[in-house]
Amino acid sequence: MEYKTTLNLPKTDFPMKADLPAREPVWLAQWEAAGLYQAIQESRRDAEAFILHDGPPYANGDIHIGHALNKILKDLILRYKTMQGYRTPYVPGWDCHGMPIEHQLFKELKQTKQQIEQQHGQVEFRQKARAYAERYVGIQREQFQRLGILGDWAQPYLTMAPAYELTILKTFLELLKAGYIYRGKKPVHWCATCETALAEAEVEYEDRKDTSIYVKFPVVRPPKVRAEFFKQPVAVVAWTTTPWTLPANVALCFHPQAEYVLLEGPPHLLVASELAERFTALLNTVNVRRVGTITGKELEGLRCQTPFSDRESVAVTDDSVSLDEGTGVVHIAPGHGQEDYLIGQRYKLPTLSPVDHQGRFTREVPQQFAGQLVFEANQAIIDDLRMRGLLLKEEPITHSYPHCWRCKKPVIFRATPQWFLSVEQQDLRSRLLGSARKVKWIPETGISRMTGMLETRPDWCLSRQRYWGSPIPILHCAACGKPVGKGEQIDAQVVERILKTLEARGAEAWFTMPAEELGAGTACPDCGGTALRKDPDILDVWFDSGVSHEAVLRQRPELAWPATMYLEGSDQHRGWFQVSLITSTALRGSAPYTHVLTHGFVMDGEGRKMSKSEGNVVSPQDVMKQYGADILRLWVASCDYREDVRISPPILEQVAEIYRKIRNTFRYLLANLQDFDPARDRQLASAMPELDRWALHRAQALLEEVTKSYEDYQFHQAARALYHYCVVELSSCYLDALKDRLYTEAAGSPARRCAQTVLYAILHALARLTAPVLSLTADEVWQLMRAKGLADEPSVHMARWPADIVPAAERDADLLARWEQFLSVRDEVMKALEAQRAAGVIGSPLEARVTLVTPDARLQRTWDGHRADLAEACVVSDLAVQLGSGAAGPAGLSQVIVERAPGTKCQRCWKFQSSVGANAAHPQLCARCAGVIATMASR
Repeated sequence: MEYKTTLNLPKTDFPMKADLPAREPVWLAQWEAAGLYQAIQESRRDAEAFILHDGPPYANGDIHIGHALNKILKDLILRYKTMQGYRTPYVPGWDCHGMPIEHQLFKELKQTKQQIEQQHGQVEFRQKARAYAERYVGIQREQFQRLGILGDWAQPYLTMAPAYELTILKTFLELLKAGYIYRGKKPVHWCATCETALAEAEVEYEDRKDTSIYVKFPVVRPPKVRAEFFKQPVAVVAWTTTPWTLPANVALCFHPQAEYVLLEGPPHLLVASELAERFTALLNTVNVRRVGTITGKELEGLRCQTPFSDRESVAVTDDSVSLDEGTGVVHIAPGHGQEDYLIGQRYKLPTLSPVDHQGRFTREVPQQFAGQLVFEANQAIIDDLRMRGLLLKEEPITHSYPHCWRCKKPVIFRATPQWFLSVEQQDLRSRLLGSARKVKWIPETGISRMTGMLETRPDWCLSRQRYWGSPIPILHCAACGKPVGKGEQIDAQVVERILKTLEARGAEAWFTMPAEELGAGTACPDCGGTALRKDPDILDVWFDSGVSHEAVLRQRPELAWPATMYLEGSDQHRGWFQVSLITSTALRGSAPYTHVLTHGFVMDGEGRKMSKSEGNVVSPQDVMKQYGADILRLWVASCDYREDVRISPPILEQVAEIYRKIRNTFRYLLANLQDFDPARDRQLASAMPELDRWALHRAQALLEEVTKSYEDYQFHQAARALYHYCVVELSSCYLDALKDRLYTEAAGSPARRCAQTVLYAILHALARLTAPVLSLTADEVWQLMRAKGLADEPSVHMARWPADIVPAAERDADLLARWEQFLSVRDEVMKALEAQRAAGVIGSPLEARVTLVTPDARLQRTWDGHRADLAEACVVSDLAVQLGSGAAGPAGLSQVIVERAPGTKCQRCWKFQSSVGANAAHPQLCARCAGVIATMASR
């Protein structure tokens, strides 16, 4: 008789080879055809909502690995919350305006901004930009869906949609009415390459090499006090790292409490006393006589000659002056720096900015510099100072310098008339801080980062000198140039009339209709002029996304304000999180979110930033072609997103191996439940062997650990727990121990059905615990379970999160403690078996008889009472326990004796048993196996 045919061998249609790149698109198509997202939302229609508001990516190219990290994290959270019973609508969105789209379109058209101005009208270019954004919305939508992201992809929100554009303008009007919007000439970050103002969020800091210089400012008029101090010629020495800003100098700033010293000349040089020794060493001079000292406060009102004009540079004071480097004297150019501007406003200094929109000096500077790019003029300025004897020292410096986020070129501070949103109006700054402190930040460090930025942030520059974006709906008088209004107050009624026109004809009408038609009946209150012109600027693209809480959360009926969560990269503390907070707090009094979760950036395997030039870019498209989306999802879940995360081919290979082991666990569970009917075969836990009850308790512990990890948004801990459970607790322990019972016991025997009941419970839980991460694989498992009657819901993603596997009333702490000790014994047994196998005493563990020796009588009694359980757990043919002498070692053992098991090998179960040969009909079988065969024959 072929005894192999009598075994209950595993059988399943779940393939060992996942072939995810080929199979996943099939599953995704089935989800779409079945309307899975809509079905999930309908099934939770009346449930409590968990609203995760999607931060819109730019529609300007294929998605990158950072996009994948972000969208998968969102999907993971929403799938978990759905299974917990929440209603979780997800409306994806796209940022369709602004520099990112313009920049990419310029590259595609191979044209510059100037060429666009010459060859295309703004309207034609906007049409091209709209078509470009539409194209990439479609491309990115497919790529995001390929990641297994569920959402309302048919009805996303687009910042260029007519209704959204109108909400942008209406929100601008509300802020204008509330007094937050004003026009002013203030220094802003300016990209000369892109020819536009930039917001704080559009600036990146990179190290840059420049030349720092020490410049003499000859004193032409002493201060009102201490006139005798200046009887001899004196020059104040200022240190600067931006020589090109010297033509705009209007003041020199001293620390009011600092002491300044005159160093003997001629002329005498005035520097901070704390820095004098370092300064003289820099000039290679020693033993310079100190003529006298004076405080910064006493110097206030001093007048010096500026290097490049007939203006006088006035001495002012401020506590911000550093005494750590330089000379303790700061050259002030209010048109070229935020701090300089604030000091200038306090002292009513002129705001000079002799630099045009292309970063070139205007004719307001000496003729030899006019027309030069400011950075290129640095050396010419230094040479001129040297020639005129005003340069004391120059030296190279590497410092962190602001760069444009799009073109990566260094930016300048430039004062030009711009539209601003005040963060001081109506005490907005302190209100923002209050709003931020009411939000739960994940990780917790987010609150200090946000409040630190809010405490020092300047007013928000809303103007952009670009083509593709939402208009600033303000009309100017063509005669006097002022915005239509009384004095500094913009006429909101004119703006309201404009918006009514745009509401009827679309925001694009702003660019096609004449100004006089938009402002019909409007005259300038200041000069009476009726000739009008439209404001040429567009709104900062961050304003577009920063009002999404108004345009999306308050407009879509399935959503709500405030959102439960905003989730983006950590750079969005100064980007989307902050601008959304500003507009929401200004208009609604609180943040548009109750939780904010931030993640780090994606680096290569060595922790380096990805770049095409380095050849270390990993694209999600390539990963999915090679491995599939579930591998990428598992990588995301395995990362501690709170820090920068790493990805590389070796890392992905490791993730794929982890996936393979988890998949094999599913395959084993399914294969051993092929004849199990829960309604018919399920056994009570109270009737189960202890090994099975321990397995249920361990599954319960896994459920609690994974649930807590999801609740704490610590997905890497959940992923690690699931992997350890599948590989160590299941495959290497429980499933290995069960093989004899599952394969050799009679199919319907209580012993086998107990084991299957546990496997069923584990499978049912494991499919759901992994569903947020391995969304496609878990549903593949679920469909096979449904086909076998092991699951009811149409998809695992419509199922509820597992309830308790072991009810609280049935939990047995003594059993867990006992089996924790048993498993320690098992570890020692496995080591001893391996040693004897290597020595050739045994082949497989089933050839062994193990004797446990302990000097502890209590342990000896416990082990002896569970010899069958221990033998099954250790997968040996026989196990004995002895009370012995000697010191107790690991697990309380003094010795583990391994010898060949007595008896003969059963040809069906492969155990060595003395009962083999006792049955005449089946002389090659042990008594148990012969009994099983007899039972099968009688049916």
